[in-house]
Amino acid sequence: QVHLVESGGGLVQPGGSLRLSCVVSGRPFSAAVMGWFRQAPGKEREFVAAIAATEEIIFETKYAESVKGRFTISRENAKNTLYLQMNSLTPEDTAVYFCAVKFRITEDQSSPELYDYWGQGTQVTVSS
Repeated sequence: QVHLVESGGGLVQPGGSLRLSCVVSGRPFSAAVMGWFRQAPGKEREFVAAIAATEEIIFETKYAESVKGRFTISRENAKNTLYLQMNSLTPEDTAVYFCAVKFRITEDQSSPELYDYWGQGTQVTVSS
């Protein structure tokens, strides 16, 4: 069993920054890929970013086009923690943000159905 707990969400003004954290317990870094997704009200859950968790994975990081250049995904193995640094936030980034882990090695990193375990989510609101 894998347990994920997100934190770091909140209210921020447009142009501001936030850093989300996700502490993973259980079988943390035997996962193949760790990712961030988000879901805005009335919309489907969408991919934000993913990071390889093992050397078997060719890619290191992947990002959705909408966040590329603004968001950075990283991980700290010693703390079993995944991060998402979010800069230059806009109201369109408002959503509940979820971290997730995937054990299967697939070419697709962005489909939510491929991920095996999820956190409960943390709200990010970008508003003036």
